[in-house]
Amino acid sequence: MNYKMFRRHRHIHQTCVNCIQVCNMVLKYILLVAINVICITAVCEKDYHQTIEWVGGPFEWSDKSVQSLFKSTGRYTNKNIIGLKAQCYGDWAYVAMPRLRSGNPVTLAQVSLKPTGTDAILKPFPCWISQEEQNCQALQSVVDVYVDVQGVLWALDVGVCNVLEKTPVRHCPPKVVAYSLKTGKLLKTIDLSGLVSQGSRLQYIACEYPKDQKPIIYVSDGATRSILVYDVLGNKGYRVVLPQAVSQGCTKRDVLYISLVRKGCGNNYIIFTYLGGKRMFSIRTDYLRSGSANGRIVDLGVKKDRLVMLGTDLGSAAFFRYEGSPEIYRWDTNTCFKPENFLVVYKSDPCFLVTQVMADVKHQQMRVLESNFGDYVQHTVGCGATQQINVMSGKA
Repeated sequence: MNYKMFRRHRHIHQTCVNCIQVCNMVLKYILLVAINVICITAVCEKDYHQTIEWVGGPFEWSDKSVQSLFKSTGRYTNKNIIGLKAQCYGDWAYVAMPRLRSGNPVTLAQVSLKPTGTDAILKPFPCWISQEEQNCQALQSVVDVYVDVQGVLWALDVGVCNVLEKTPVRHCPPKVVAYSLKTGKLLKTIDLSGLVSQGSRLQYIACEYPKDQKPIIYVSDGATRSILVYDVLGNKGYRVVLPQAVSQGCTKRDVLYISLVRKGCGNNYIIFTYLGGKRMFSIRTDYLRSGSANGRIVDLGVKKDRLVMLGTDLGSAAFFRYEGSPEIYRWDTNTCFKPENFLVVYKSDPCFLVTQVMADVKHQQMRVLESNFGDYVQHTVGCGATQQINVMSGKA
């Protein structure tokens, strides 16, 4: 081998060595990035399993002077504020905070599901202007929320404030307000005044998209023993009156729970019962949409005690607890309504009660909203009611 050939082979060899070194460096970098991504993902997933907690209503104020003004004028009293219903979408929970007592400046708020190491901060949703009391273009008292499959939040605003005080105040007619959670924009406001009576008590809301993909909303009216059905795109609605047997054993001011479930047979059902009712019932939603419940309600069985319905997994599973009890039960509605089909999936700490079970689709888990609601009702919460969003066992 002559000198030129030797130099050429040596150059090729050195080039290969350099390539190998570069490749090794690239592989190490890729591996390091992958490890970091895995670690970051693990940390994030761990974060989303932590407790979100706040006391009263720690809102995100535009300025401290505004907060001081609200306090001095009696429009902000921290101990009078509590969140009772919620729904998850993305990295946020949207919380209904009914104006049960005076001094609540926000009735619909959003809170981040990612812990910060301190108490959570609530942001008025969609903004402060939408929370103005006595303005019928704004929200007055949101008692329930529902997020549908299209990412639309439906808020049930009863229009009545201070119901736990001596003199409740009706500021505006009841309505349902729809917001896009993708844009935060108002999509529609539905005036329900033509579907209710003076004594109506609207309590729960659900929304489905039947095969024609038109949104239909359902609202329970505990006072009139009925479910309101509203065709959103058709701008029309009606009341479906339930049989008297549904309210057997109830008081005049009882709660009518409804939950939308999707069974394996492909049909959607509304599961419903009164708090003080003796039995659990269901009806297919296509029957409700036909405008009549006669002969189409199914008696699912006897309840062993007063039962509080808490939500679903967006499928066939419904969650409930017995009144005053900390244990949360999961019931697959494809099975019979019997105790042997009820599975305990969560238990609250002493003094806490769950008021909502909700699916967190993004993080594939179930969550609960709980608080010392009993203390709040008795007006013994001190600085304010403690509210928590916790992760429940099982996947959404």
